Amino acid sequence: MKTTRLPSRRAFLENLSLGAAAFALSSAARSQTAAAGPQPRKLGIALVGLGNYSHGQLGPALRLTQHCRLAGVVTGSREKGLKWAKDFGFPEKNIYNYETMARVADNPDIDIIYVVTPNALHPPHVIAAAWARKHVICEKPMANTVADCNAMITACRLNNVKLSLGYRLEFEPHHLEMVSLGRDTELGPYMKMSGGLAFTIRQRVWRVEKAMAGGGPLMDIGIYCLHAACMATGANPIAVTAREHPKTRPDLFRDVEEGIDWTMEFANGAKAEFMTSYSGRMDQFRAESAKGWIEIAPAFGYGGYKMTTSKGPLNITAPQSQQALQIDDFALCVRENRPTRVPGEMGRRDMVIIEAIYASAAAGGERVEVKV
Repeated sequence: MKTTRLPSRRAFLENLSLGAAAFALSSAARSQTAAAGPQPRKLGIALVGLGNYSHGQLGPALRLTQHCRLAGVVTGSREKGLKWAKDFGFPEKNIYNYETMARVADNPDIDIIYVVTPNALHPPHVIAAAWARKHVICEKPMANTVADCNAMITACRLNNVKLSLGYRLEFEPHHLEMVSLGRDTELGPYMKMSGGLAFTIRQRVWRVEKAMAGGGPLMDIGIYCLHAACMATGANPIAVTAREHPKTRPDLFRDVEEGIDWTMEFANGAKAEFMTSYSGRMDQFRAESAKGWIEIAPAFGYGGYKMTTSKGPLNITAPQSQQALQIDDFALCVRENRPTRVPGEMGRRDMVIIEAIYASAAAGGERVEVKV
């Protein structure tokens, strides 16, 4: 089938993908830059938490970044820290535990703290990083409550440090294209969105513990869907309705939802209907207008995206690492003292939406207004 490209795609991606452009510099361009003179020091990043996401995604991404490097870790395991120090070539003095994290303030090797701990630990770790006068990236969801988000934003403002969220899809080319098409008069605006994200959890992990996770799949993976809807419309929802799925494994999902369906209403009449679950399989985002539609499936993972439109498929080159684009963009924000595309306020907004969804589900599907 012939590949179709709509006219605004190139211009939009050129404007919104500065991080991607920097990341994809050719070897020839890099040689020319090197010949021009010494380059700025790569900013040092310390990862707080060395779980699966750090090991599988952020560590590899930090081998690819052009403007920052892994310079330290904060971990509860000295053994893990020593292995990371050896693998990435930073000194053992840059290994901290959670009790000694405040000492990062005295370490000039570290400019940015990336918090990758379970959700309930995001607030104390972000606030500790802020008081150590280090810029901060926090993984999603930002926190378990809007109140915690407020405290995190305040701590960063008081200490004059930048706060960014780990929203990698804001830098991913398929999702940027989706946004572009929604702004294009040939296809947009989107008036109906649908899809969902689901996988199966078979054993008790921190993600099904409300005290640590704040909730179930809505907090963990459903957030991608609601965030994509806000990206697609360029707006915040004005109201939501939601219903929790019946629990098929109440022993495992004692105090969090096993699955949930929800609808988001926007001021222009657009609606988005999604589902998320820890029992099943789904990974899809679809947006429709009176003029056509787009679909990304798979839509929210770390790669392998495929995008189709009512005019045909789009062949989009995926980056080597979404996370490398995201992290490099923040490093440039710090170096150039400019705002981040994914600020703490964006993470707070998504938590406001999530709290409204849970409130609607608790009220049996009652419509709840969203006040960001």
